Amino acid sequence: MDLCDYALPGVRAISPYQPGKPITQLARETGVPVEKIIKLASNENPLGMSPKAKKAMEKAMDSLERYPDDFELKQAISAHTGMGAECIVLGNGSNDVLDLIARVFLAQGRSAVFSQHAFIVYPLATLSTNAEPIVAPAKDYGHDLSAMQQAIRSDTRIVWLANPNNPTGTFLPYPELKEFMQAVPSDVIIVLDEAYNDYIPPAERTDTTAWLSEFPNLVITRTFSKIHGLAGLRIGYALTSASIADLMNRVRQPFNCNNLALAGAIAALDDHEFLAKSYAMNQAGMEQIIAGVQPLGVTHLPSYGNFLTIKVGDAAAINQKLLNQGVIVRPVAGYKMPEWLRVTIGTEAENTRFLEALRNAM
Repeated sequence: MDLCDYALPGVRAISPYQPGKPITQLARETGVPVEKIIKLASNENPLGMSPKAKKAMEKAMDSLERYPDDFELKQAISAHTGMGAECIVLGNGSNDVLDLIARVFLAQGRSAVFSQHAFIVYPLATLSTNAEPIVAPAKDYGHDLSAMQQAIRSDTRIVWLANPNNPTGTFLPYPELKEFMQAVPSDVIIVLDEAYNDYIPPAERTDTTAWLSEFPNLVITRTFSKIHGLAGLRIGYALTSASIADLMNRVRQPFNCNNLALAGAIAALDDHEFLAKSYAMNQAGMEQIIAGVQPLGVTHLPSYGNFLTIKVGDAAAINQKLLNQGVIVRPVAGYKMPEWLRVTIGTEAENTRFLEALRNAM
């Protein structure tokens, strides 16, 4: 027997996560100069990072010989959300927090429910614990809460929900979401992934932290990778009951958030001008791309994130034609959507470049 055959069956069943193609890799493959390549594949903030965060990180460079102290970031998140520090779990990106939840509550003989076309990390985190993933069929490429409720079994310990969802951009109205949560058994953890929460129009946004007192089985996850522009620092967090947070912190790696990430996140939380500018640019860019794809007869899904998912037919072929022009977007065939591409909203110039390349490719 091969040594690797002794690995957990769930781990051997995992298909490794495929990130968006790096700019330097495309340059090597096609010969297109790095400076002429645009990347609209990983839902990064086209404005970069918060200026306040950059200044804070420059200051933190003077103390990198010290191990991290996450006290100040927990205090900042506490002030921002109204949750006590004992209810906050920090992670090396919100993906790390999702993995912590799985490690605490999942194991062989248990199951987790998530929607078809939902974030790929949910099955990865589930399988890594040897638990069984249960995929509920989607409705119009979004979460079908009725189907998800029916999929819950007696051995189900986690329900994964993304709102808005990646890679489809679909959004669950809060009244429907709350009604679903009320129907979920109290011994099942509900993970509400709000990575793209800041892109929901303010008039439609609800502060879900108010639900934590009503639902002791709720875990809310958020990230600094999207609107805050700190994707390269890998910093995110969870909000939940003190008892669940305590369990997650028991399996969390010591010092899982580095000094630069902690300093940048603290400053980014308070940079309201940058957040407002990022939101406005995303709204304008979304309108620009929607207006640009419509004359091409391209279908798109309504999106509440910082990306648009478009139906182009032979997505693999169209994607390759875009790559040949130095434009990187994200194929989503791995999400069982082989005719679709996901496009991050960029700057006005980047969006224009993408639309020109798409017209050529089509």
